[in-house]
Amino acid sequence: MDHVAKRPVARAAAVPARTGRVAVPGALGALTALAAVLSGCTGGPAAFGDGRRSPERAILVTPGDGARDIAPDGRVEVRVPEGRLKRVGVTRIEDAQPQRVPGRLARDGRSWTSSAEGEKGRLGLAATYRVDAVAVDGDGHEVARRTTFTTAVPEHRFTGRVTPENRATVGTGTIVSVAFGRPVVDRAAVERAVQVTTVPKVEVVGHWFGAGRLDLRPAGYWAPGTEVTVTARLRDVEAAPGVYGSQDRTVAFRVGRSQTSLVDVAAHTMEVRRDGQLVATVPITAGRPGADTYSGRMVVGEMYDAIRADGRAADCGRGGDGGEIPHALRLTGSGVLLHGDHWSDEGAFGSANVGRGCVGLRDVPGGGSDTPAGWFFDRTLVGDVIEVVNSRGRPVAPDDGLSGWNLSWKKWKAGSALRRP
Repeated sequence: MDHVAKRPVARAAAVPARTGRVAVPGALGALTALAAVLSGCTGGPAAFGDGRRSPERAILVTPGDGARDIAPDGRVEVRVPEGRLKRVGVTRIEDAQPQRVPGRLARDGRSWTSSAEGEKGRLGLAATYRVDAVAVDGDGHEVARRTTFTTAVPEHRFTGRVTPENRATVGTGTIVSVAFGRPVVDRAAVERAVQVTTVPKVEVVGHWFGAGRLDLRPAGYWAPGTEVTVTARLRDVEAAPGVYGSQDRTVAFRVGRSQTSLVDVAAHTMEVRRDGQLVATVPITAGRPGADTYSGRMVVGEMYDAIRADGRAADCGRGGDGGEIPHALRLTGSGVLLHGDHWSDEGAFGSANVGRGCVGLRDVPGGGSDTPAGWFFDRTLVGDVIEVVNSRGRPVAPDDGLSGWNLSWKKWKAGSALRRP
């Protein structure tokens, strides 16, 4: 552009020597032409520096400043009519840790557009975003603009409740379970938002039980000492048309020692094994004929020093009269317990099945620490496996409590929305 600028100036200076009356208009015309040429070559070198263009006119932002109810799939665009963009940042604010929105600057530097690829490119719902942009003209003059906008607040939200509890130490049979507050239609999107990482690394796969529950487990029991982290990034995930997640949650737990117990209904015994070694054989009484105990593998889901037989537990003892059941370990959602029993005849333990579908260990009123029930309770973790064999009862359903170990690995993986066998 330098050689273009010199030629008109030289000609304008020569005119007065020959014809003074036309020198002034000729020079002004040449200078005007020069300014026009320079303006066209630089994209408006004086656009910012001469103060004629306000930040609102120099940097155009979509959505507009103060815009509301922006859809999560909406695009953020920043552009300049003249000059080029130097910096653009779009940030989700009002969170504990502000989140940047990814985007791309055009090759000519005239526009920036937010990414539309994957979940990272989507805007969050019920959120405020800040746009900070700096543009520069051909003379190096800068102009900055800041705007904000808010996204739509969905009418319907859902949450997920994760078990086991955060920072718990659990047994090797633990199954991660996420219960949702609303039916999930897009199971793949929701399952993708629930990540399980482990140390040491092990494959963990999800399995859906209906539209409201996702369980996750490895192919076999966890190895003792495994560290597990469950990250449920459900916020803004669309589980069903118009229904969006409202939370992000992280739960971390540790797998403790291995303990499994084998209840033999026909022999009226329970063999307790710790790290594969038999440590005790405990006399039991199981469900009597007509109230037979379920067969199959069940997992201790909850532990109570005492629970009342008031409908929240199976009719396991005290004739369902509302009395307290000591040392109660919940095995199924339907109410099957392994519990202390102080009302049955002492001679029944190890010789007869007189219960109402649960597994009873000898105990005393209020629960004793030196009874078989107290001994076992004190050595049990949530996540320990109780397997019932030689029972005339029907097999426990895989979704009754944490009984998913009764499904083969092939069938378990078939229940994932992301994988197939």
